Amino acid sequence: MVSTVSTTPAPAETPADVVARLRATFRTGRTRPLAWRTEQLRRLRRMLTEEGAELIAALHADLGKSEAEARRTEIDFTVREIDHTLDHLDQWLAPRPAPVPAFLGDATAWTVLDPLGVVLVIAPWNYPAQLLLAPVVGALASGNCVVAKPSELAPATSAALARLLPRHLDTDAVAVVEGGVPETTALLEQRFDHILYTGNATVGRVVMTAAARHLTPVTLELGGKSPAFVDAGTDPAVVAARLAAGKFLNAGQTCVAPDYVLTDPGTARALEAALADAVRGLYGPDPAASPEYGRIVNERHFDRLTALLGSGRTVVGGEHDRATRYIAPTVLAEVPADAPVMREEIFGPILPIVEVAGVDEAIAFINGREKPLALYAFTDSAEVRRRLTAETSSGGLGFGLPVAHLTVPDLPFGGVGESGMGRYHGHWSIETFSHRKAVLGKPLG
Repeated sequence: MVSTVSTTPAPAETPADVVARLRATFRTGRTRPLAWRTEQLRRLRRMLTEEGAELIAALHADLGKSEAEARRTEIDFTVREIDHTLDHLDQWLAPRPAPVPAFLGDATAWTVLDPLGVVLVIAPWNYPAQLLLAPVVGALASGNCVVAKPSELAPATSAALARLLPRHLDTDAVAVVEGGVPETTALLEQRFDHILYTGNATVGRVVMTAAARHLTPVTLELGGKSPAFVDAGTDPAVVAARLAAGKFLNAGQTCVAPDYVLTDPGTARALEAALADAVRGLYGPDPAASPEYGRIVNERHFDRLTALLGSGRTVVGGEHDRATRYIAPTVLAEVPADAPVMREEIFGPILPIVEVAGVDEAIAFINGREKPLALYAFTDSAEVRRRLTAETSSGGLGFGLPVAHLTVPDLPFGGVGESGMGRYHGHWSIETFSHRKAVLGKPLG
């Protein structure tokens, strides 16, 4: 008799299978010990340092990112997050004593951090490695199992992450689920213990609605139009260099990039020439030829962005090529407050300048719109800084330097209102992905 071996492939796991398998792992207690958590973080760090080249190539394929930008904003950023967590994790996890009222006598009280269980992390396409892995760092450090969902709009990076993560991490506790809307929808039908979603507010509402069915807490890292106020009397060259570096990083496809500039007419004129110089300083006379300048993620976003180019007078840029998804770093002046470019988050390399009389009108302008993910201000006035801090609401506030607050590991990153809810990074990730449990004890004798 001739024996045969079936060549029929094993059926792929469904999202329900994945979550059930990870939940079974979590219930064994395997992910709770500090040793397991730190080992997973060290493995993830090893993946980034030893196989980062594979991710860098994928990021270039998806977004035209240079090696230097990919290392700085995706690989090294995440490695620093891991290192900071490893350095402080035992301290962050230590029980925290709480004072006890006198009427309880010799009772003592404290809090402990419990892992939540199975966490879902849904990443966007603009920083498809960092914005998947940085939340995963916090989820693993907190002792959870994790389902990682990379963005299908960055397919090369998604595929690289799906290959690399199972090679390095505990596959009984970490799973990667690729795919688009159907796969994400199927995942959202499952019961998770926390969901962290980074993306736009429209999908954020879908995520929150799905989570509500299971009373699952969510962290929503959304976007919004992040303003930059430039005060009269500031050095236009310094301001322009910092604005351009923050705005045109990743071809403007950064959730905390300055979305538009608010300034008085005189300062606006000075900024125009300075911004043109700053763009040339960053990318040379032809940004299309610069290896440091990225590309728009796909044709749909390219078409959306080019439709906004007529919203004001072009100071610099405006050139575009659909075949290569190239849009030049562009500055628009004399932009009306109701122009098309001011109606939605730009999320691309277009910087409008909107003129206001001064700080009073700027504050009113900001407060008349949805709360932004970030607010930036360039001013030497302590009073203006005080007023912007006290009289506006935003996820983060930066004076003199845009985007940089994300690089401080002990600062929470998150939005407010339309720009999101919840926060992570550093010890804030541990608080997000854990339950702080109250404990009280009183002797029986």
